[in-house]
Amino acid sequence: MKSMLILIKRISMTAVMLSIITAVNADEKNVPEPFKGDNPSSSYSILYDDIDVLFRGTVLATGMSDRARAKESSAEIGSRIKTNVNSLTALEGNRFFYEAFETEEDKAILSNIRKNLEELPSTAPLKHFHKSEQLAYWLNLYNITLLDEIVKIYPKRDLEDQLEGKNSLLNKKLLKVSGVTLSLNDIHHKILMPKYDNDPLIIYGLYQGVIGGPNIRREAYKGETVFSALKENAYEFVNSNRGTYADRGGVFRVSSLYERNEDYFPNFKSDLKAHLEKYIIGDMNYYLEESKRIRTNISNWDITDLYGSKRKSNSSSATSEAALLDAGSSNNDALPEQLKGAGIFTQGALSDTFSRLSPEISRFTPEQLAQIRALHFKAADNAGRVEVTDIEKEESTEEQN
Repeated sequence: MKSMLILIKRISMTAVMLSIITAVNADEKNVPEPFKGDNPSSSYSILYDDIDVLFRGTVLATGMSDRARAKESSAEIGSRIKTNVNSLTALEGNRFFYEAFETEEDKAILSNIRKNLEELPSTAPLKHFHKSEQLAYWLNLYNITLLDEIVKIYPKRDLEDQLEGKNSLLNKKLLKVSGVTLSLNDIHHKILMPKYDNDPLIIYGLYQGVIGGPNIRREAYKGETVFSALKENAYEFVNSNRGTYADRGGVFRVSSLYERNEDYFPNFKSDLKAHLEKYIIGDMNYYLEESKRIRTNISNWDITDLYGSKRKSNSSSATSEAALLDAGSSNNDALPEQLKGAGIFTQGALSDTFSRLSPEISRFTPEQLAQIRALHFKAADNAGRVEVTDIEKEESTEEQN
């Protein structure tokens, strides 16, 4: 009888404790139920070692923009054809080594990481994590999913028709998380915007696969550093030609990305200007202050690959983007000269690298995983109940001690 009273007391305390520590923001009323709330005192962190390994070998970080224009392309000898180059932005932004994903085995690396992330909340519901940890999770899931989808259609060069319109990749129901079918736009607009108070920093963490979008980083987002990483991305983007550029006649040009995300800026021109002023530096700060008109007309829908989509048949000539986008060798196993030594995987190295990693990727340390299981997250979600058998085992252990 005493043991049963202790058991009932523990069940009640567990349910009360979980209900207290999970905070739900009033703005989250339209967020899907499994993704509402957070635990401000949670110390749990999610591991992304596999994504770190992947990105360190497939992302070429180009550094801050020097606002240089690319040279205009010219037709090759014996040809009337020349490659169209967006000279303002062609040399900007980090690049992803899409060229490395040649085989189905290579492509499965992204798909497996995506599936693993997708299933994570079934083990540990997100509401039991700090908001910053949740944000890192959603950004990583979004970016890995987009990469997984783009790899399937590569080497398509212009991605505008894939990212715009009702039938875009962003609108397709690609994911099922905690029983909820989601598109990438659902993650963005139905989860991230309301949970993070329409903070414009969010847009800088959502990789779009194109030069005209925010940077993909060389590591996964982490809960403890996610906001500083977003600020770094914002600073880089705003101070690049693909983010801002002063034109003649007092016209200040900005990325069309801001217009596509106008919901973050209720009073669009004034709110956008105030946002840009937080990050913009140098002469562009002066031009922004003195501008008479802001135009959202900077776009570049070219994929952020290294060279593959820009190769010309029967030619190894470099394009006008030679600093980043050498046409390379006709040998698929070779990298352009300027990429050698950059820490980028060669083709075929992806599968070899990931075959040495454990096939069962754990997102938690063994200690955290044990704690998560002890809290019975899944059972606690079911009307505050826990499994009696587990507590009886715990009680038996205590009595033996």
